[in-house]
Amino acid sequence: MRNVEIEISGKFRTPPSEFKQGDRMITCGIDVGSITTKAALAKDGEVIADKVVFTGYNARLAGENVFDEILRQSGLTRPSIDKIISTGYGRNSLDFADKAITEITCHAAGSHYLDPEVRSVIDIGGQDSKAIAVNASGSPLNFVMNDKCAAGTGRFLEVMARALEVDLDNFGEFALKAQHPSSISSLCTVFAESEVISLIAKGEQRENIIAGIHDAIAARVVTMANRVGFNPKVMMTGGVAKNSGVVRALEQKIGHKIEVSAKSQVTGAIGAAILAQRA
Repeated sequence: MRNVEIEISGKFRTPPSEFKQGDRMITCGIDVGSITTKAALAKDGEVIADKVVFTGYNARLAGENVFDEILRQSGLTRPSIDKIISTGYGRNSLDFADKAITEITCHAAGSHYLDPEVRSVIDIGGQDSKAIAVNASGSPLNFVMNDKCAAGTGRFLEVMARALEVDLDNFGEFALKAQHPSSISSLCTVFAESEVISLIAKGEQRENIIAGIHDAIAARVVTMANRVGFNPKVMMTGGVAKNSGVVRALEQKIGHKIEVSAKSQVTGAIGAAILAQRA
């Protein structure tokens, strides 16, 4: 059976309200993703800490764990946190959060916090991908999202890394060494894995196969994201942003430099923490 990609698009027209800061307001954003769960603390509009844990099978427990870990790391207690906002696919599982906000809004706000000049965001997470147009105040203008097919996501890359017997953290470095990227015709996880195994059997170099995988991912994401368009600056968020091969392939496809923050993986949690500081 073929995988069918379903894209969801939408528009946001109501900008977030302005900051309403207290004397020592401390807020927490928790982003429950399919692979990792992230938390960030903000104090009076500034991010002061972040933490990442693996989600595992229990999203609520992962949220509890990352919250406890970031408090321990920061020397704080639960009563010292004024507000908690959850985001990500498991956001509604955190019954201790004051509010749940979509990751679209949180990644837009987090990207704006990291660089106020960002106008386009590409977010590739564990099981979905998104393109978001952002205005000058950090509000999402419109977006397109694929959350019905794992092709091109972090989970897809994990499967490809296992097939190639390469540590996922080294995938980007391998791709940058490629001389002739392989042609990968399918991004259905099952079919793509079969293609990769066939290429291995033919003696194709691993770096060429990996570069081909990245090119195929970039082509798919750009095709989806063109419905939103790219306005510089472009920032990439999510765990896949740490893969330099995917970033380079996307840059070549869209013709723009892509900014990647050292906090790319926790951008959604940062956005949630910052939004929690707003009235």
